[in-house]
Amino acid sequence: MCGIVGAVSQRNIVPILIEGLKRLEYRGYDSCGVAVHQGGQLQRARSTSRVAELNSQTQEDGIASGTGIAHTRWATHGVPAVHNAHPHFSYGPNAGAEAAGHIALVHNGIIENHDELRAELQARGYQFQSQTDTEVIAHLVDHLYQGDLLDAVQQAIGRLRGAYAIAVFCRDEPHHVVGARSGSPLVLGVGTEPGMGENFLASDAMALAGVTDQIVYLEEGDVVDLQLGRYRISRRNGQTGRFDVVEREVRTVHAHSGAAELGPYRHYMQKEIFEQPVAIANTLDAVIGISPELFGDGAYRVFKEIDSVLILACGTSYYAGSTAKYWLESIAEIPTSVEIASEYRYRDSVPNPRTLVVTISQSGETADTLAALKHARDLGMMHTLTVCNVSTSAMVRECELAYITRAGVEIGVASTKAFTTQLVGLFLLTLALAQTRGHLTEAQEAEHLKALRHLPVAVQAVLALEPQVIAWSEEFARKENALFLGRGLHYPIALEGALKLKEISYIHAEAYPAGELKHGPLALVTAEMPVVTVAPNDALLEKLKSNMQEVRARGGQLFVFADGDTCIESEPGLHVIRMPEHYGALSPILHTVPLQLLAYHTACARGTDVDKPRNLAKSVTVE
Repeated sequence: MCGIVGAVSQRNIVPILIEGLKRLEYRGYDSCGVAVHQGGQLQRARSTSRVAELNSQTQEDGIASGTGIAHTRWATHGVPAVHNAHPHFSYGPNAGAEAAGHIALVHNGIIENHDELRAELQARGYQFQSQTDTEVIAHLVDHLYQGDLLDAVQQAIGRLRGAYAIAVFCRDEPHHVVGARSGSPLVLGVGTEPGMGENFLASDAMALAGVTDQIVYLEEGDVVDLQLGRYRISRRNGQTGRFDVVEREVRTVHAHSGAAELGPYRHYMQKEIFEQPVAIANTLDAVIGISPELFGDGAYRVFKEIDSVLILACGTSYYAGSTAKYWLESIAEIPTSVEIASEYRYRDSVPNPRTLVVTISQSGETADTLAALKHARDLGMMHTLTVCNVSTSAMVRECELAYITRAGVEIGVASTKAFTTQLVGLFLLTLALAQTRGHLTEAQEAEHLKALRHLPVAVQAVLALEPQVIAWSEEFARKENALFLGRGLHYPIALEGALKLKEISYIHAEAYPAGELKHGPLALVTAEMPVVTVAPNDALLEKLKSNMQEVRARGGQLFVFADGDTCIESEPGLHVIRMPEHYGALSPILHTVPLQLLAYHTACARGTDVDKPRNLAKSVTVE
């Protein structure tokens, strides 16, 4: 979603701000902007086009400075338009937009009490130029400013309700930027360029790749004061109400920029689909045997104390959790529930302190999942574990235990390699819990490890099916609706396949357990409704074949991904792509890949923006 970059330096930081925004483009955005302190005034450029256009605009306007902030915006309050784009300026009360700006501010998150603050500030003479909740913060800081920007920001955040990460500077204080965070990530980058005295802010350490690898992860409630050659972090003391200086660890973080290069591929999504064998191999790299300690020190003690699992996740990660429920209950024999994180904390539930709360997130900054985690802890469920792709994320820092997938940077909004590596991490969790609970023999462990180690080769064989999938995609591109069917362990995979198709091709797609056809969805089946079926050779295959016949009897067109030994053959109305091999409990990972390819090539055939689908963002950091 929204991205922030800010800096103070002795050199011109505009190219650094622009490059930082480019590195954050993968998160999704609909406008972008940059503001600097130049010639004693505030200058800015904003655009509803791509960052490349913003870069051209800054060069044409001669925008250059050692102090500035920049932003990519994903619209929440107000339509995508230049007047709603960040950075926002405050001109002081009773001043129009033609006046010289006094405060410049960018913001990630949502301010819940913006309406009442807006009314208060309008009564004081402030004129609003946008429909955003962000402009409220800029005017509030201006209203509270009495010659000390840090003090004004510290006062202002005390009035805000909601989630935010902000970066702000003032016309009266050159080489000075203040940042603050609550519920939305923000990092400090400590400059390493000799003689520049520079320091940086960003919503993601990746934005600072190539600029500095010295990163401080700001904690909830932190306010950071950036000046030339120094920085200071403070937070409110709950007893005195004053802001006390606090120390935070400086970490060396290698956010490699090379991972974001497209290479020979047409889109990042295609690249990331084909990176899955390597991503899975990397995720398994440190796994020699099954042990609770794969998930952190003390995991054995935690696993012995729990008697159930609660999985919290959103979107694609939720489907990974839904798949894991089948594994956990059948292999580890532990009761498991899976909750959509955005719903969980808004309903009454029955807490169990002996539950292992498992969060799943690609970015580790998913706002709904972090809030659900906090809610679970508030209910007394203190045993927490995350499966996450970012080792330095808030999710990893907040959880007691963690398994870090090693998918690498994922640029495409529609998750691919992050999903399959999440499944790998969750399968390892299943085996570790099964071992701890006495449900995994040495022979079973060896068999599962052999299958895991062969998984990258098996995925590579599935990727070789791409030409056959491309042929199907030409047919799908002409449709507006599609139905996906799966049974048992593969039902969540059908859900994931439908999600991928709708995300990037804009074809309406639904998924159902195949046994539910007669309970409603069969009414939708016509020759114009392709029915995609996941057909592994498992215990439910014969039931699935009966469900397929129900579709054919209504004139439906079946597109089946079938294991080689299922005896399902192509014929009129029944199109079959044969999978290379049946893969037992790990079959969902293999069957995911052709569904990704089908969505990708259908979107290409329809000419949509594959990597940045409309209305969506990569990292969902607001509710």
